Amino acid sequence: MKNLINNLLFRVIFAIALGILLGNILPKSVGDIFATFNALFDQLLKFLIPLIIVGLIIPAITKLGSTAGKMLIVTVAIAYGSTLFSGFSTYFASMAIFPSLLEGQSVQNIADSSRSLSPYFTLQIPPFLDVMGALVFSFLAGIGLARQQNSRLAEIAFDFENIISFIIEKVIIPLLPVFIFGIFLDMTYSGKVLMILNVFIKIIGVIFTLHILLLLLQYILAGIITGKNPFKLLRTMLPAYFTALGTQSSAATIPVTLAQAKKTGISEEVASFVVPLCATIHLAGSTLKIVACVIALMLMQGLPINFGLIAGFICMLGVTMIAAPGVPGGAIMAAIGIIASMLGFNAENQALMISLYIAMDSFGTACNVTGDGAIAVVVDKFFGKKG
Repeated sequence: MKNLINNLLFRVIFAIALGILLGNILPKSVGDIFATFNALFDQLLKFLIPLIIVGLIIPAITKLGSTAGKMLIVTVAIAYGSTLFSGFSTYFASMAIFPSLLEGQSVQNIADSSRSLSPYFTLQIPPFLDVMGALVFSFLAGIGLARQQNSRLAEIAFDFENIISFIIEKVIIPLLPVFIFGIFLDMTYSGKVLMILNVFIKIIGVIFTLHILLLLLQYILAGIITGKNPFKLLRTMLPAYFTALGTQSSAATIPVTLAQAKKTGISEEVASFVVPLCATIHLAGSTLKIVACVIALMLMQGLPINFGLIAGFICMLGVTMIAAPGVPGGAIMAAIGIIASMLGFNAENQALMISLYIAMDSFGTACNVTGDGAIAVVVDKFFGKKG
């Protein structure tokens, strides 16, 4: 029971259900307390997002630089290419599927503007940096530190990474269910919730289908490049897939992913290098989820969808999430900054993004780590020891 209660997905589902149950029962005065919490938590998130970017991306780039070489360059290029392909293919699939699937399900058409919870007070917490400034600084600092040997500044960056990971795991993640409860409490009170739940089911179904198609395509391409049976390769990697469903963490699944990758015939040296690296930089499944959810919510809100804007967002997303920590929901916390800054998502939309993402977190992580096996097979084709 303790493990169940500690599971983030369970807590999020419980928070959603409780918000829906109490939305029409609690008096507005009590609901406004949670609206106040949400307003404060939203300010805390806005303050922390640039720090999360700085604290996670600088060490990630620094670590990549310390193992520089042809295999690193090829692996990073394939992983990033896979992530971009996932993002852009999801965009086109979403634009083909969601307009008809979500037709008539606009928040503006359903919400009762006369009923809404209101915070008793708000507190402005200005961030030290804006999101773009934090990204640029992180890239420049990370590239610079990657060229330094035994740098004390790098040690400070790694210590700061530990602090940020602690804040995410012990502060933000535990408070997220309360934040999501407040959002669904308000949506129930204002009359939006039935439409939102209907949309959730449709979006999750589409995302799961796209995940399966992405994995099939990744292994078919790997099979074409290496001359191996793609379905046999994918079947060998299934234990990693199911392990990731339970751990919700690419990092925690590394031992299983590594063992299964070796069973496909990948050399020890390549597998030991590619699998841990891709656990950090290859997030095709997570990108798929985020892009699909973004498009769906933008359509629901009646926001303009510009391909140039989405293309820039996907490119930034593929880089921003390389530092996602190995905790459930880590990727969405690393990405929420550019979702807000580039796409203009407000607090409610951010909460919906987080809820949708966490609802599919296990499947996205499983897609990520299983795809790592396909990348390792391709890299081994060029760098593995020939028997």
